[in-house]
Amino acid sequence: MTKAVGPIVLIGAGNMGGAMLSGWLKNGIKGSDVLVIDPGPSPAMAKLIADNGATHVTTAPEGLKAGVLFLAVKPQLMGAVLPPLKFLVGPETVVVSVAAGTTLAFMASHLGEAAMVRAMPNTPAMIGRGVTGAFANSAVSPEKRAAVHDLLKVSGPVEWVETEADIDAVTAVSGSGPAYVFYLVECMAEAGRKAGLQADLAMRLARETVAGAGELLYQSPDDASRLRQNVTSPGGTTAAALSILMADDGMQPLFDRAIAAARKRAEELAG
Repeated sequence: MTKAVGPIVLIGAGNMGGAMLSGWLKNGIKGSDVLVIDPGPSPAMAKLIADNGATHVTTAPEGLKAGVLFLAVKPQLMGAVLPPLKFLVGPETVVVSVAAGTTLAFMASHLGEAAMVRAMPNTPAMIGRGVTGAFANSAVSPEKRAAVHDLLKVSGPVEWVETEADIDAVTAVSGSGPAYVFYLVECMAEAGRKAGLQADLAMRLARETVAGAGELLYQSPDDASRLRQNVTSPGGTTAAALSILMADDGMQPLFDRAIAAARKRAEELAG
């Protein structure tokens, strides 16, 4: 892992912040290089911090300048959390936010102008299998971007986008995307129940099918279209189902509307 640019100050040790911290520690970041600011971390998180020599405080200590100020708090809390952190931001600091809908302009209004990255991971980051979209403002140097990339990639691949507005589309596709997949499992299980299976059996079959298909997609060099075709025999059962799912009023227009609605909401949250 590229050495981070100065001390890492992690604001928030909840699910996402905790997942990031765990990944950093497993990938070569020394606990002594990390300061965690959180009013009440869980017992498991407190143990992780203590066992690895990181420092936990409830408020930011005076006189410190962060190398990386990593913001992992809920979006609705950002307005209250940011103002007391302004003194942590110096000329060499890069600010990284993983809060949905929190724009660079909003952060700058509280922290001042600085090198800033707006990132959008998703919940599989908690098991190291997420994907993160990220946008850096013009003040982020190549060195700082490389350091941030390494901090983010502990939870999975990182995709850099060209404009901040693209983060809203990333949020709609991958940030919210795990929920779409989980709902797919629910729908498959319910359809299986209606086809005559016991509800618990239908759920097990749907769950394992989606999990297994995802792992095959992860491991295979083939794209999703090729893998779909590999399963589909002409005139067979899969083709019969796909004739419904791929119809003009099937899944694609439904997903078009769903992604558009999610992106619109992301834009509204960003103001």
